[in-house]
Amino acid sequence: MNTNLPEEEKHLTSIQERFIKLGIEALDDGEVIELLLSVCLPPEQCKGVVTKCTKQFNNLREFLTAPRKKLQELGLTLQCLFNIELMQKIPQKLLKEKMIGRVVSKSPKEIFDYLYSSMRDLKKEVFKVIYLNSRNEIIDTVDLFQGTLESIPIHPREIVESALKYEAGAVIFAHHLPSDDPTPTKSDKELTRDLVFIGNITQIKVLDHIIIGEDKYFSFAAEKLIDKYQNDFLNLRIRGVAKDSQYQNSGWMY
Repeated sequence: MNTNLPEEEKHLTSIQERFIKLGIEALDDGEVIELLLSVCLPPEQCKGVVTKCTKQFNNLREFLTAPRKKLQELGLTLQCLFNIELMQKIPQKLLKEKMIGRVVSKSPKEIFDYLYSSMRDLKKEVFKVIYLNSRNEIIDTVDLFQGTLESIPIHPREIVESALKYEAGAVIFAHHLPSDDPTPTKSDKELTRDLVFIGNITQIKVLDHIIIGEDKYFSFAAEKLIDKYQNDFLNLRIRGVAKDSQYQNSGWMY
C-alpha cells in the first residue's frame, strides 16, 4: 500500500487505488469483478472468490447476469449481491429519467437503444409499454407483464386500463425474447393486430411493437405492419358501415 496517500485512502486495496488513479478503462473484466467484490468482502476472502468467478465466467457480463444461487455458491455474500443489483439498477433509473419528457422520433432504433441495456440480459420474457402524450413525449415506461421462458400472458384489457390511467395519447409496446431471434411468431402478429384495433377504438394510437432479441430487434412499424393493421381496421369499419346501410335500406331496424 502506498504510504504517501492521504490518511483516508491508506486503507484502500491495490485494485481500488488503480481504479481511482486510472479509471475503469484500465481494468480488465477480472479486475472489475475484483473491484466490485472488494467493497463487500475482506481482502483475504476476496482473492479466492474472484479466482472462482473468473474461472466460472468468460466475461463481466456473464458474471453480472449470473443466477443469484450460482453467485452464492461461489462465495458471494448477500451484501455483494445487493451491491451488484444496485449497480445495475442505478444506470437504468438514470436512463429512464433522462427519457421522460423526451419526444420519440419514428426511428425504432432509438427505442431499441433506450430499452436494450435494461432488457438484454433478462432470463424471462417481459412485456413493456411506453406511454406517450399527444406530443409523442414519453410519460413513463412500465413492465406490464412477465412470463416464463416459453410464454408470457398478455391481457389487452389491462393494457387499455393502464394507458387510460396514464392519460396516454399513444403507446409503444416492446417485449424481450431470451433467444437471439426476434422474428415475430403468428401469435405476436395477432396480438399486435388486436392491440392496433383496440387502439383505434379507444383513440390510443399504437406507434410500434418492438421485439428485442440478442443485439437484434424487430419493429412492426418499420416493417409496415402497423400501417397494414391500421388499414385492416379501416377496411373492416368501412365494410361494417356499408353493411349497416344495406340493412337500413332493406327496412331492418336496430
